[in-house]
Amino acid sequence: MKAARFHGPQDIRIEEVPEPKLRPGAVAIDVAWCGICGSDLHEYLDGPIFVPPAGHPHPLSHEEAPVTLGHEFSGTITALGDGVTGLTVGENVVVEPYFVCDECAQCLAGNYHLCVKMGFIGLSGGGGGLSEKVVVDERWVHPIGDIPLDQAALIEPLSVAHHAFVRSGAKAGDTALVGGAGPIGLLVAAVLKANGVTVIMSELSEARKDKARSTGVADHVIDPSSEDLIARVRELTGGNGADVCFECTSVNVVLNQLFDAVRPAGVVVNVSIWGKPASIDMQKLVLKEIDLRGTIAYVRDHPTTIKLVQDGKIDLAPFITSRIGLDDLLTEGFDTLINRNETAVKIIVHP
Repeated sequence: MKAARFHGPQDIRIEEVPEPKLRPGAVAIDVAWCGICGSDLHEYLDGPIFVPPAGHPHPLSHEEAPVTLGHEFSGTITALGDGVTGLTVGENVVVEPYFVCDECAQCLAGNYHLCVKMGFIGLSGGGGGLSEKVVVDERWVHPIGDIPLDQAALIEPLSVAHHAFVRSGAKAGDTALVGGAGPIGLLVAAVLKANGVTVIMSELSEARKDKARSTGVADHVIDPSSEDLIARVRELTGGNGADVCFECTSVNVVLNQLFDAVRPAGVVVNVSIWGKPASIDMQKLVLKEIDLRGTIAYVRDHPTTIKLVQDGKIDLAPFITSRIGLDDLLTEGFDTLINRNETAVKIIVHP
């Protein structure tokens, strides 16, 4: 079968690989659609980050580069391994793409997303959604009911957004500033709106500003290249500043702006993955008593996220801006998102 394989920085190849073998406790899935994630772009440009480098196999997958990419995927179950009882052949599903040890203190406390050996299917081994087929342990497989398979490929990043919302402590009636209207920023805004939070978005790209407006996920969209972002946020919040801010760009200037825009004793959540170290003004953090929080992926977020979509509180269809085949992954996918990202939001791949 065909698969997109990460060999090294700026070296991803479409190759023929053996089909994965079904094992007890797991299910075989024919992949329908897989999203290209910002994490995939970081691996391509600055990696390996989550990908285990050659000579350093991951402690749980026991794989090293080259590995198959793709962790935002949907598909249909084609076979059940021995002992699988909660799923059925023909069921449409998404995958919570984890490797965890189930032995460390964090796993035993229920915080499996903070496992000391944690890795991601589609980054750390275990196959991936940028291939035709994958085999995944039952515990990580979530039925999606009647959600269309192309939209379901966005459940994984929407779960990232939902976990960021939970980490922020935001509540109905609050005002949030989201830095960056890329895929994650837009989905964070969608979760915030679904939970009664007023959303201000900061974005430069015309296409992404238009998407924030047309989808209705932002109440206010500000271009910081043409408006004074901090002044506008204060104007919109009665001079107080935003209650919560979300960094969704991995751009240092955006992080700095959030520290200025958040109210005293407010919360700044870093959602993005950084390929290089960032710097912050610690004096602002101290004098405003800002609460800076990290967030990684998700933990028990998928069921709630799926229900938000099933209940019609979030419409994922408008966020998909392009559908491509696996052979066009680099030319129409990665190149677009790296060099022409103002023209696209979410590109999904049919392997």
